[in-house]
Amino acid sequence: MTNELQLPQSVEVVNVDGKEIYLVGTAHLSKQSVEDVRAVIQIVRPNSVCVELCQPRYKTMTDKEAWKKMDVFKVIRDKKAMFLLAQLIMSSFYRKLGEKLGVQPGAEMLEAINQAKESGAELILADREIEITLKRVWGYLGFWHKMKMLTGIVMSLFVGEQIDEKMIEQLKQGDQLEIALAEFTQKFPEVKRRLIDERDIFLSQKIRRSAGLKVVAVVGAGHIAGIKENIQKEQSIDDLLTIPPKSVWGDIFKWAMPLIFAVLLVAGFFIGWKHVVESLLIWILVTGSAAAIGTILAFGHPLTILTAFIVAPVMTLHPFLATGWFAGLTEAYIRKPKVEDFEDLPNAITTFKGFWENHVTRILLVVVFSNLGAMLGFWIATVWIFKRTV
Repeated sequence: MTNELQLPQSVEVVNVDGKEIYLVGTAHLSKQSVEDVRAVIQIVRPNSVCVELCQPRYKTMTDKEAWKKMDVFKVIRDKKAMFLLAQLIMSSFYRKLGEKLGVQPGAEMLEAINQAKESGAELILADREIEITLKRVWGYLGFWHKMKMLTGIVMSLFVGEQIDEKMIEQLKQGDQLEIALAEFTQKFPEVKRRLIDERDIFLSQKIRRSAGLKVVAVVGAGHIAGIKENIQKEQSIDDLLTIPPKSVWGDIFKWAMPLIFAVLLVAGFFIGWKHVVESLLIWILVTGSAAAIGTILAFGHPLTILTAFIVAPVMTLHPFLATGWFAGLTEAYIRKPKVEDFEDLPNAITTFKGFWENHVTRILLVVVFSNLGAMLGFWIATVWIFKRTV
């Protein structure tokens, strides 16, 4: 066995089925962690190097051209605008921290990747895909908790950019996903289970199955205990890759919205045609105006604002379509992002102003804000018509 006295204090060694596995617990945004990773791989000369990355995060980190290849139209059609916006907000926060500390976000992972290539070790992307993790977190949240999380993500755009030393010290110790959802992991055990506990199991099994008798695994320090607890036993990870089925309540809610409107409209006929016409005007003006205001807040093009106004009264009643899709596609068509918008994306997301000026992020904001406006308009109009009818 490699002399453990030579290794940094951040390293723990476990033996699994004749393998020597060196777990390097890193602190994100730490120069010391970068040095520790380099030292361990050079001392151990492992057969495999595992990193706490999935394929999409690895590609984003290593392929500087990745943003340029993004198809904004596909993102909107695949209903991934909110997911991408959340990723950009998290990336923005870490980039600002990295600039303050003089350390590139993910530098310890990049060092592990480079050392693996230089030493000839097999590189293992040991983390579960970020999209699966977020979908499992989201899928097991109740409706109101989802709304609270959604509101938190959007409101984080308006939070000031001042980052104090206390915040830095806290964030240096955490995983980017865990930090973003820290409040929820404390309040809701289900979130912690999907976000942390499941990934501990997933990481442990990927590390355990790595080729060779010597393996170095570079993971966040917070995952070390969970990995050690699960790595000695062979476990299936197939269930951890499944996407939770959509809640029946989601389908009920989708169909309930047009049903509520229809019931109120039918009830209005017993009062008179004038009442029905007035209710329709309230519906059109309130839902359309709310969606348009959301689009204005996102600095959408005038034709995008008009599109949101026109489609909102219908789309708020459609169970499978959304106002934001049409508004976002209109914005993307009128203000199609240029190459320089994609090139500037990493810089644009580091400032509040940049989110609104860059054509790519503005399209995402249009999708999200017009949808939120339309949803708010639906409830305002529904309550207004209900009070006039009963």
